[in-house]
Amino acid sequence: MAESLIPGATPHMLLGGFMTHSKLMQWPAMLFLALVWSNPTLADNCNGNWSNVTISAETLEVATGHTVTYFVSRGTTTSANSLFNGVGECGGYALASPDGKVRVAGVCTRKMNDGASESDVFALEPGAERGTWKQVAGTGALAGKSYSGWWKSVISDGKTEMGIWGGNCN
Repeated sequence: MAESLIPGATPHMLLGGFMTHSKLMQWPAMLFLALVWSNPTLADNCNGNWSNVTISAETLEVATGHTVTYFVSRGTTTSANSLFNGVGECGGYALASPDGKVRVAGVCTRKMNDGASESDVFALEPGAERGTWKQVAGTGALAGKSYSGWWKSVISDGKTEMGIWGGNCN
């Protein structure tokens, strides 16, 4: 039997203690990796910036505290790692319910700098910090694609709004 550097310890005792310590060290690493891999923003392979300027908006009061606002805006999208570099229009609605919750939905259509075009639908659920988008039509290099992702407003003054976006553009 091999001699141990620790008096009275057998190689089996040392190996067992090392393995237990090693397993304890693996748990935080595995937890970290699980959190990182499950983070949806890490799955993004495209991202960029957007801006919109409101052209028109009309609010209709359905009942006290219950309104719908229809809006049209012109804007841009830019990206260093996708085809989404273009200008166009967005239109949609913001529905405020009597319980104070607001839901937003609409569609944007843009022409890209290479002549391609695309249309995407967007939504923001009540209380959510980020909305979702999904490409539903396109021409040129964007024809037949079904890209999707998230968007977030960064700053708004009620007339002009800027934000960031990310998603899956494969």
